[in-house]
Amino acid sequence: MDHSTPEFAAIAEQGTILQCQVGSGVHGITVKDQDDRDEMGICVEPPEYVIGLRRFEQYIFRTRPEGVRSGPGDLDLTVYSLRKWMRLALDGNPTVLLPLFVPEEEIVREEPLGRELRASAGRILSRNAGRRFLGYLRAQRDSMLGRRGGRHTNRPELIELYGFDVKFAYHMVRLGVQGAELLESGRVTLPMPEPWAEWLRELRRGEHTMQEALDAAAGQEERLTRLLETSPLPEEPDRAWADAWLTEAYQRAWARRGALPV
Repeated sequence: MDHSTPEFAAIAEQGTILQCQVGSGVHGITVKDQDDRDEMGICVEPPEYVIGLRRFEQYIFRTRPEGVRSGPGDLDLTVYSLRKWMRLALDGNPTVLLPLFVPEEEIVREEPLGRELRASAGRILSRNAGRRFLGYLRAQRDSMLGRRGGRHTNRPELIELYGFDVKFAYHMVRLGVQGAELLESGRVTLPMPEPWAEWLRELRRGEHTMQEALDAAAGQEERLTRLLETSPLPEEPDRAWADAWLTEAYQRAWARRGALPV
């Protein structure tokens, strides 16, 4: 399915309840000439896309053409339907959870339902998130080492400069640090606090070796594994609350637009 059609663009524009930055900028780990801008939105789609045969799950906008990598100054925006975002968030997807924690200055657009959603993080979070952070850490490590599809990167310029893909390495360590914080405190601090923020910027500039990155990730992996047994977060999120809140949220949004189904 083409997620970039004018039809989907209109749904995203009219229904967005929350939009914010989710890339390296919000983590505070930007490095000159390496980063585009990643944003995420959450929208309430019209009733015919929920009750009828048509479906809207996400809208994608990129300043670069399809198949061309984004570079500095480019924008990559993904707007999820509220239902899809909630499913991913309850499952603990690390990137999808970021809108719950971004500081106010990183929010591009926020409606009342978006504020309610951000205030409900405690019902959405669970140890599921720790398991997902751990899985994503391992996936980034495998990609850096060429264990996934035999490829070490789609950024050969980084390997030429540093001997390994420092972006995979950065995400690998970052996911471990943030996942552990989430399991310990129920929050992710954005931008990342020191000393990890500067260490990760150094890593992205090639000032740490691949082995140092692997050692740092291994330490965070061990910490995450322990916290999965001891975290104060519940084993599962409050799915009953999520189901009830989604139903009410859609009804309220449709009523405000005069779009309630007959």
